[in-house]
Formats: sequence, C-alpha cells, structure tokens
Amino acid sequence: MNDLTVTAIGLAVLAVLLAWPVPVLLARAAWPQRAPATALLLWQAVAVAGGLSMVGAPIVLGLAPLGRDVAGAATAGIRIAQAGVIPLPATSWLLFVIGGGLAGYLLGHLVSTTARVERHRRRHSELVQLLSSPDPDNKSLLLIDDDAPVAYCLPNGLHPITVVSRGLVERLSPVELSAVIAHERAHAEQRHDVVALAFRAWRSALPGFPAAALAEHAVRELVELLADDRARRIVGDRTLARTIVLAAGPNGRAGELDGGVPAARVRRLLEGTAALPTTAIVGARLLAVALVAVPTLWIALPAVLR
Repeated sequence: MNDLTVTAIGLAVLAVLLAWPVPVLLARAAWPQRAPATALLLWQAVAVAGGLSMVGAPIVLGLAPLGRDVAGAATAGIRIAQAGVIPLPATSWLLFVIGGGLAGYLLGHLVSTTARVERHRRRHSELVQLLSSPDPDNKSLLLIDDDAPVAYCLPNGLHPITVVSRGLVERLSPVELSAVIAHERAHAEQRHDVVALAFRAWRSALPGFPAAALAEHAVRELVELLADDRARRIVGDRTLARTIVLAAGPNGRAGELDGGVPAARVRRLLEGTAALPTTAIVGARLLAVALVAVPTLWIALPAVLR
C-alpha cells in the first residue's frame, strides 16, 4: 500500500464523515445561534471539504499505480502519455471516470441552479418594477400595493432595492419598519443569496441525501440570524421580536428566506443569547480553515516531505 493509496483512503473517510455525522452534529448544536457568522463559515467549509474529498479520493486512488504521490504520479503519467502508451489498469480509468463524473455532476447542478435562480430573479425584478412605485422619501425603497405584509430585498450591485408592501407599512411603526428594512438590506449586502444558492444546488444534486437537506435548512436559519443581528442594532431585541411576528403575519413573510413565523428567531431575541467566547469562535474558524486545507495538504505533503 503506497502513499497515494493511504491518501485516497483518508480522503474517502473524510468524505464520509463530512457527508453524514459532522452535518448532523452541527445541525443539532445550539452554539450556532450565539455565533451565526462563524457557524455559516463552518458549514461552507464542511461543504467544500466534503466535495473535494469526494472527488479527490477516486482520482488519487486511480493515480496510485503511477507513483507514491500525486505530483510524481502526474509527472509519470505525462511522460508515459507523450510516449504514446499509458499502462494503467482498467480500475484506474474507472476511478478517473467516477471522480471526474462526480465533479462534473456537482458543478453542473451548481451552474443549472444558478441559471434557474437568475432567470427567476430577473423576471421577478421586472415584475416588481412594473407593479411598484418608489417611496417618495427613499428612492431605494419600492412600495407595492398589497394588503399582505411583504418585505424582501433584491440584489442590485452596490445599490440593493428593498421592496415592501402597503400592508406591511400600515402594520408597523416607523421604527419597526426601519428594522425590517435593515434586516432585508443585510441579506443583500452580505450576499446571503449566493450562500443559500450554493447549498440549494447541493441539495438539488443530492435530493435523497439527508445531510444536504440539513445543511440547506441550517444555512437558511443562519442568514436570518445574521440579518436579525443587523436589525437589532437599530431597535431593541423585544421590539425586533414583535416586528418579526407582525411582519410575518398569518399569510406574510418576514424576509425572502423565511417561511411562516420564525419562532426560533423570536425565541432567540426574547430569551437572550450570550455571545460565544472568543476562544470558541477562534477555534471554530480555525477548524473551518483546517477542513478545507486538510484534503489539499493530504495530497501535497507526501511530495513535499519525500
């Protein structure tokens, strides 16, 4: 068993861990509510590292007959290819096809999901422009004539457009409305739509995979908490909690990514959450970096240390 075989096995084990037990444990953890930005970074690291490990394991194993490390095996393969003969077993070619196929499959779903969302967003933006009118006091705020409480933000480069309904404006006080607007603009400014899109594509690629569903749900909650943290700088926690309930309403939505009255968000504001200790935040962020770095180092270190 050479170094590449050991590396491939390690990557496969890491892929399995990041595909099931790690997402389950992270989804069940209570600390993300205390540090949503750090938790969101960790979720992204889990997804990236899991994908790299999943794709890398079969490719690295396929290279094992050519050398002890990826660099040496790749160099040997190029030299052999230039000679016109590539004496690799059929299993290696099969592993290359599996690894390349997985990479193409995941990237294909990301591209198709992005295209589909962009088409929907473009049509939605055009419709909003037709059915709304600018707020006389705030040109970046569009008003739509709808009794339902509606609020969301459309990404628009450096100038996101916030859309609110007449029903929401009538239901909220000026302070409460400013909190909703701050919440929605936080989504656009922090590009939560891009993060949510990546995890939507992951779930689309693996529809029967529970970890993908857990990840998408967790990320949707985390971006809402991050937007709430922006809004709570403007109003108190209790005022924001009341605003969320009023803005959601029986048929409304408090934000583009919400669904119904977000009880977890309200509970977090009413019960209060102590900030996560700095050491814990630093540790979680270092773990996120390590998760992405491990697959790369696992592949590169044997060649460096040889």
